[in-house]
Amino acid sequence: MSPSRGPQVLPRKLHTTLATHRGPVHVVRYAKGSAKYILSGGQDRIVRLWNPDLGTEIKAFEAHGYEVLSISVSHDNAKFASSGGDRSVFVWDVATGLTSRRLAGHTGKVFSVEFNVDATVLASGSYDATVRLWDLRSQSRAPIQVLEEAKDAVQTLHVDGTTIISGSVDGYVRTYDLRKGELRSDFIGQPVTSVIPSADGTTFLVATLDSHVRLFDVGTGKLLNAFTGHSHTSYRCRACFGHSEASVVCGDEDGRVWAWDLVDATVLQPSPPPKVHNKVITWTEHHPTQPDEMVTASADGTVKVWRHT
Repeated sequence: MSPSRGPQVLPRKLHTTLATHRGPVHVVRYAKGSAKYILSGGQDRIVRLWNPDLGTEIKAFEAHGYEVLSISVSHDNAKFASSGGDRSVFVWDVATGLTSRRLAGHTGKVFSVEFNVDATVLASGSYDATVRLWDLRSQSRAPIQVLEEAKDAVQTLHVDGTTIISGSVDGYVRTYDLRKGELRSDFIGQPVTSVIPSADGTTFLVATLDSHVRLFDVGTGKLLNAFTGHSHTSYRCRACFGHSEASVVCGDEDGRVWAWDLVDATVLQPSPPPKVHNKVITWTEHHPTQPDEMVTASADGTVKVWRHT
């Protein structure tokens, strides 16, 4: 039986609004494990740690001189990395609230930063069209590798085991197998704003600036499904899988959160979905384990936590 035939209800009831950011919020990430906390970053140069259950801000991390565009949380929640307009990657100690290192080398804003599984290596993708890999066990501040295949800004990264997936404005998704030293390039044909692989690594989900989310087969590069209806032509928006990967979710430039059945690509009700943010939804992330929670971040300056009840 297809997993998509089960009951699918996106968490659409507003649980709480987190509104202390000043200006657009560009990213919101769940902590690892049971994910009891979230981190958000935005135009105000501050990374904020929240308890989404209570709707309270726990801590503000201040060191960035420019907007924060990306956050990645380590597997043990002891540290996180952030990046943005500074052209440097900041690694933070959660307990002290201080940066443990700052990694310089990019020549443009850093759109994406991601830890590997055990947080020994950090990857960063930039407006300068490069992906840089940093060894966090080394005393050296130089990158251990620079991937220069992209012809335009790298907007999104995913790091797994020995694989790095990058999505670029040049319209390509590139998959680097670092162990084999191999690169596969999949031409999507439109600027890529997010790439997320499925849990089993057999498919990946790509959001692009032609108001499409597409599902591809990793092995063959074949297009499996296309999800449409939403408005996404100008800004970096993020698509993700819903709970148990039975659905696809994406916030759009009209402030609506869209959901589709993974298998037949039909829009899940309500269609069209209600407008829940006043400006573009920049980031959508489903809770990693709970079926009944997701978060959205928006240029309207808020982060919203959504539940079933």
